Amino acid sequence: MNSFGGVFANRRVLVTGHTGFKGSWLVMWLLELGAEVAGYANGTPGSPCHFDLLGLKNRVRHFEGDVRNRDAFARALDEFRPEIVFHLAAQALVRRSFADPVTTFETNALGTLYVLEGIRDRPWIAAAVLITSDKTYRNQEWCWGYRETDALGGGDPYSGSKSCADIIVSSYFHSFIRHSGTRVAAARAGNVIGGGDWAADRLVPDCVRAWAAGQAAVVRNPQSTRPWQHVLEPLSGYLRLGAELLRNAEGINGEAFNFGPDAEVNQTVEQLLEAMIARWPGVEWSVPGGSEQSADEARLLKLSCDKALFYLDWRPMLRFAETVALTVDWYRAWHEGRGGVFELSRNQIGQYVQLGETREAVWSRH
Repeated sequence: MNSFGGVFANRRVLVTGHTGFKGSWLVMWLLELGAEVAGYANGTPGSPCHFDLLGLKNRVRHFEGDVRNRDAFARALDEFRPEIVFHLAAQALVRRSFADPVTTFETNALGTLYVLEGIRDRPWIAAAVLITSDKTYRNQEWCWGYRETDALGGGDPYSGSKSCADIIVSSYFHSFIRHSGTRVAAARAGNVIGGGDWAADRLVPDCVRAWAAGQAAVVRNPQSTRPWQHVLEPLSGYLRLGAELLRNAEGINGEAFNFGPDAEVNQTVEQLLEAMIARWPGVEWSVPGGSEQSADEARLLKLSCDKALFYLDWRPMLRFAETVALTVDWYRAWHEGRGGVFELSRNQIGQYVQLGETREAVWSRH
C-alpha cells in the first residue's frame, strides 16, 4: 500500500489511545502502510472491543499506561523512540463528563499537556498530530461551518476539556516547540461512525446493541443534526497531516485543522436511522414519550474544512449512503459471524483506499 507517498513505511509510530475505536482503526491502517507501530493506552474500553477482536496486541508494541501518568508515558517514549506521535487518548463521552468532570479534564487537558511535555524533550520525535474535537468550538447554533479561527468554548465538561487541550497545544507550540526540530499540529473532527464502536451513549453502538438483541432502538433526539462521517475519513486527514509534517511542509506547523464531511452528510439522527434500517431489514427504532433535546447537546454542528483543502489538498470522500453502508455492513457481518474481524476491517480499509484512488484523493498518491 503506497498511500501517503510511502512516508510511513518502516517509520516508528506511537499512537496513544490505540485500544479505542478510532485508535484501533488508525493502528490497523498504519500496519497496512508498513509502519512499525506502538500504542500507549490505559486498558481497553470494554467488551466487545475492536482492538481485541483485531488481535492488535500481538501485532504492535503495547504499552499499558494512563496518559495522566507523565513518567510512564516518558518511559514509553524513551523505550520505543517514535518518529511521529498520534495522540488520541481521551475521555471521549459527553455524558460521562458530567458524571466525572475531574477525570475528563485531567485526561483530556492534562493528558495533552504531558504528551507535549514528553515530545518537546525528545529531539528524535519529528512530528506529532494531537487530536481534539469539533466540540472545542463555542456552540453558536449557526448554519455555517466552524472555522479554525472561531472562538473556542465549552458548555459541558467534555467540550471544555477539549477547548483546554487546544489552547495547551497552541501555547506549547509558541512557547517551546516552534523553535525545535519537532513539528506539531492539532486535528479536529466531528461525530465519527463505523464498525467496531461499542461505546455507551453513542447512537450507532446503542442501536446495534438493541438490534442484535432483537429490540427496538430508543432514540432521544431524532431531529438533531450531526456531521456524520465514517471513521476512515478523519483518519485519512490525520495521516495526511502527519505525512506533511514529516515532509516539513510549510504553513501547517503549529496549526489546527478541521476534518469533517461535506454538507450533504450533515443529516438528522432520523435520516441516519432510516438509512441504517434500509440496510438492516427488520429492525426498528422509537422515541420515548416526553423526549426533548437535552440542554447540553448541540442541535446543529458542522465544520468548515477549507483550510485542510488549501494546505493539505484534503477533502472528505464518502457520500452519506457510502458512510452508512460501510458502517452497517461491518456490524451485520460481525453480528452474523461472517468471517473474522481482522479481515473484515482490513478489507474495508482496502475498499476505502481503492475508492480514494478512483476519486483521485491526494493521499492515495502522495
